[in-house]
Amino acid sequence: MTIGKYEIKHPIIQGGMGLGISWDRLAGAVSEQGGLGVISSVGTGYYQNKKFIEKEIDGKPLDSFNFASKKALVEIFKNARKVCGDAPLACNILYALNGYGQTVQDACEAGVDIIITGAGLPVNMPKFTADYPDVALVPIVSSARALKLICRKWKRYNKLPDAVIVEGPLSGGHQGFSYDDCAKEEFQLENIITPIIEEAKNWGDIPVIAAGGIWDKNDIDRFIDMGCVGVQMATRFIGTYECDASDKFKEILLNCKDEDIELLKSPVGYPARGVRTNLLNLIDKDEAPKIKCISNCVAPCKRGVEAKIVKMCVADRLFDAYDGNEQTGLFFTGTNGYRLDRLISVKELMDKLTKGE
Repeated sequence: MTIGKYEIKHPIIQGGMGLGISWDRLAGAVSEQGGLGVISSVGTGYYQNKKFIEKEIDGKPLDSFNFASKKALVEIFKNARKVCGDAPLACNILYALNGYGQTVQDACEAGVDIIITGAGLPVNMPKFTADYPDVALVPIVSSARALKLICRKWKRYNKLPDAVIVEGPLSGGHQGFSYDDCAKEEFQLENIITPIIEEAKNWGDIPVIAAGGIWDKNDIDRFIDMGCVGVQMATRFIGTYECDASDKFKEILLNCKDEDIELLKSPVGYPARGVRTNLLNLIDKDEAPKIKCISNCVAPCKRGVEAKIVKMCVADRLFDAYDGNEQTGLFFTGTNGYRLDRLISVKELMDKLTKGE
């Protein structure tokens, strides 16, 4: 699989998972094993117990530039490179993130090869990478219309996507669909892929990568047969020793059942998929932790206004999950999370995905 100037041995991208679920250990291991490891830029200020930030309040990074800490991101890349060497390494940067453009530039300075962006339409993404022409740019879309709009806007910068990821509504975390549309047949990955592949051909045959609900080699082969160059997978990598998530996070997924996984309301403005744990019970009873915006992490939240409506600060609760707090943590997963039954190494998982179970 080729993305920009980078050749990835296996057609597998490890999806970026924040807060802290895919940092140096997981991303480094995946790239070392011939996939594309992806570092999440979400909440890097929490890395190594907030060692790299300038200021915190109530144990939380103060404002967006500390929440998305450049110093921490540089350190994460440095440590991932100790594992994967010169193998291609990517970074996932949410378009909804406050300070998005700065974080893109930070990732470039940290030595990223490929930047992946979802959670909104990154119509000005190339603006921030003008000084780094070798960095490949990959937007995440959920419709041919979205890809067409991005390509039209990017032409102003004499740039087109180096690849595009098509994410269906079975993925973990935030979705690119409304709550109701997530369940509709016409929006399932199998049905949105072909129109996007056709649109990609109109712009010079942009490589298309499938994501959302992909589990094994059979799924990978199916989407490659449909015309994709590869797939992105996230949830299954949580079930690895190298995943940066807390042991409690992994334990919750290993023990969850199909009926425990549901769509949740989020202050980001999109529905999000996760495991029903005590946090959701607290929200239902109007007993959730008090919301006080310290980090100002994502623009759609409007500095806590939307968080108060859905009764949850997504940044705080994702940190609790990363930290292993079962009582107030928000544990994201795709629809297949219940299928995780044991921890294995990234090497063993990559062998399964490339050679079959």
